[in-house]
Amino acid sequence: MNRYSRILESLRWLLIALPLASTVPHLAGWEWPLAGVVLLTSLPMLWLPTHPDWLLGTSLVLLGISGSLLWLSHPTGLMPVIVFTTLFYAVRFGSLRTAIPVIVVVVGAFVAGWFRFDVSLRSGLLDMALVAVVVLLGLNRRSRTARLEQTQLALARAQTAAEEHARAATLAERARIARELHDVLAHSLSGLALNLQGARLMLRRDGASAEAVAQVERAQQLAVEGLSEARKAVAALREDPVPLERAIRDLLDGYRLDTSAEAELIVHGEPRAVEATTTATVLRAVQEALSNTRKHAPGSSVQVTLVFEDDEVTVTVLDHQGRKPAAAPLTGYGLRGMRERAELLGGQLSTGPEEDGWRVHLAIPA
Repeated sequence: MNRYSRILESLRWLLIALPLASTVPHLAGWEWPLAGVVLLTSLPMLWLPTHPDWLLGTSLVLLGISGSLLWLSHPTGLMPVIVFTTLFYAVRFGSLRTAIPVIVVVVGAFVAGWFRFDVSLRSGLLDMALVAVVVLLGLNRRSRTARLEQTQLALARAQTAAEEHARAATLAERARIARELHDVLAHSLSGLALNLQGARLMLRRDGASAEAVAQVERAQQLAVEGLSEARKAVAALREDPVPLERAIRDLLDGYRLDTSAEAELIVHGEPRAVEATTTATVLRAVQEALSNTRKHAPGSSVQVTLVFEDDEVTVTVLDHQGRKPAAAPLTGYGLRGMRERAELLGGQLSTGPEEDGWRVHLAIPA
């Protein structure tokens, strides 16, 4: 029901208020409380349908009784308008428990009026015909509203089905593209990275120039980076974010291929999905730690420990250099950026030397 329909429905309340106002000058002392009941019980018509549901039914029954009594006291005025309006609304909006009592009350009022005012048979039949017409109008409007609601519901279901069908087709196409990327591009890049690693080792064995080795290393690094990006693209196409532990394994695979050194991931706790900002911060910390290991301790093995706790996620990166490195101040932009990123999320970053290597520890609330 649109706004204008609601306004029209509210204006129909005037069919109760105006006849009642026209009768006010003729009311006797005992009729004033009855008029008050009519006015009070007609107010729910301003907010059809009303909530709770029982309110409308109760008010319409009381309105039918009080309006019929006032009509029997003032048969020559506009009080029949109140009676017929109540009957119409009871049939249109009320349940059977509401409509049947109101119909009985109205018919009873007309029968009582016949005996009280000595109404002719013709007038009595005309009154019953009017009651039947009002009931039929209410039923017709009720069925029309029900049909409109069913039509709107059917259109909504059809639109939802069409949207779901389109979404399913889109997801199927994206899944097909993701499979192609994974089966062709990712596998090819993985094989390329392994072949380049073998070529680099052969060049070093045969005493090739440093420039040739550097070019192969650069090509291998590009292949590893391309493999990581391909996996991210596959995950995005499948609308499936890469789990944190899987993303760290990808970084360690790249480090292993790049340096030929051992790289191990240890996971404690039950792996779970974490917020994107937390995932990005942890990955940047691991990436920066591996970059520093490449720079300051090339060829060192690396151990990454990822711990999922109830209220936080921690990651520890430890490179094994075989000696205790000298303590260094936190002057690098990478380490400083890692610490600032962790503090923005309420976490903590600590770095320092261990007995046989350098340790980076990050803890973030999750």
